[in-house]
Amino acid sequence: MAKTVDARGLSCPQPVILTLDEIKTGSDNEMIVLVDTDTSKENVMRAAESQGCRVDDVSPDGEGYRIALTKG
Repeated sequence: MAKTVDARGLSCPQPVILTLDEIKTGSDNEMIVLVDTDTSKENVMRAAESQGCRVDDVSPDGEGYRIALTKG
């Protein structure tokens, strides 16, 4: 089961920091990041890719976005 990082309601750089922390310390290979702004979506995707993660899916989720990532 994928780990979920709920960064809704947080302004940048907090969603990026939470995502990077989970990439570095989390044991799950798959993770879901929830954000609520276009800026956070773009920044989280860019940061995750810079750490070697693959963005599997980005989909609308309520008033925000659901980003599915795979490590490595």
